[in-house]
Amino acid sequence: MRVARNSFYEATARGRVRALLDAGSFTEFCPPAERRVSPHLPALGLPVAFDDGVVVGEGTLGGRPVLIAAQEGGFMGGAVGEVHGAKITGILERATDVKPDAVVLLLDTGGVRLHEANAGLVAMGEIQRAALGARHAGVPVIVAIGGKNGCYGGMSIVARSCDWIIASEEGRLSISGPEVIEAVEGIEEFDAQDRALVWRTMGAKHRRLIGEIDALVADDVEAFRTAIAGFLGRSRPLDLDALEAEHAALRRRLERFADCADGTDVWARLGVNDPGAVPSLDAERFNSLVDALGRAP
Repeated sequence: MRVARNSFYEATARGRVRALLDAGSFTEFCPPAERRVSPHLPALGLPVAFDDGVVVGEGTLGGRPVLIAAQEGGFMGGAVGEVHGAKITGILERATDVKPDAVVLLLDTGGVRLHEANAGLVAMGEIQRAALGARHAGVPVIVAIGGKNGCYGGMSIVARSCDWIIASEEGRLSISGPEVIEAVEGIEEFDAQDRALVWRTMGAKHRRLIGEIDALVADDVEAFRTAIAGFLGRSRPLDLDALEAEHAALRRRLERFADCADGTDVWARLGVNDPGAVPSLDAERFNSLVDALGRAP
């Protein structure tokens, strides 16, 4: 009999942490009992969360030490404010001292908390700097995306500054959300209500096919755990040569796909025989397609 999946998408931040890490190994830093809340939200008459919408701490995964941060998408869409950002920054900075086998970031966010304006923007920059600092110290930073909010705004930049990104089909990754693009460019350019278009443009399958995501898994916590375990202790180069190679790859991609009007056009140019079938493929069949295209991680 098949055991029901433990959905990553449906789980809370703490539920994801508990399910990913070895039983009983998690120690939370700045837990809700300490009431480290946003100093800005009460002034606006807005509710606070005693953990400011992010869980941070340390534990083990398969017996190997990791630091972890998990955004709670149910609080303000996982948006990053001053305290929220400081907690993530602190975990990344701690990595340079304790040298775990990885820092794991479970991202579920629309980006900066607009209610906190500049404080949120500063926090975002501090997170990115700390992520690069951890990588420079030889600690891989692994991102997992599979929540209801996707990964948007400044945190999408952070994600692409890390070593590895794992996502389920439910995950989305983009600097701007669908509604933002529609508001700025108009519905003729991008219809935010066209969910199929959204996933063809910023969904995890599309991002995997163009090389921005390193592994696509089923919406199952155990699948995420297995994929994360496979990247523990594995760092990517972080030097000028790596940066220049990335820029060159982006130039080639722009040249190759500049005239493509839809994700299906991109997939066809990549060699997918039936682009229209991609959205309906489960994770296993999709990964077989990726392997056949020679884009395995």
